[in-house]
Amino acid sequence: MSKSSHVSETPATVFLKKNRVSFTEHPYEYEERGGTRVSAEKLGVPEHAVVKTLVMEDEDKKPLIVLMHGDREVSTKNLARQTGKKRVEPCAAEVAQRHSGYQVGGTSPFGLRKAMPIYVERTILALERVWINGGRRGYLVALDPAELVRVSKAVPVDVALEK
Repeated sequence: MSKSSHVSETPATVFLKKNRVSFTEHPYEYEERGGTRVSAEKLGVPEHAVVKTLVMEDEDKKPLIVLMHGDREVSTKNLARQTGKKRVEPCAAEVAQRHSGYQVGGTSPFGLRKAMPIYVERTILALERVWINGGRRGYLVALDPAELVRVSKAVPVDVALEK
């Protein structure tokens, strides 16, 4: 099978095009449990600029998304405090998939199955370019973080922890 630089459309790329977002496509060979470290290595980009899309839920089981640097973890305690929730925790994989419409490992904040609040680690906005999942495993799109905020309505938060 030949490697092409174009990947068939996903709900995420359809959403980005509809919202006139300029992005580049970056397919790579997906590795189970490889995470952002593997995608960053394979694409030759800093893991800090690879943004993971995490589906979480609050104490009422209401879903929300947190966008975080690949080389950082989320302080769920700070996230709960900054979003006015009692508690926030990661969803089980099958629950995350039901909320987002994406397979875990291929979750994008664009073209979600159902609308949910999106929060972005504030320091991501200082980056020149970010690589974020394009809606399938082994496929990132690169774009300007200002565009990410514009089209996702992501609210900046300060919730990063060192890994």
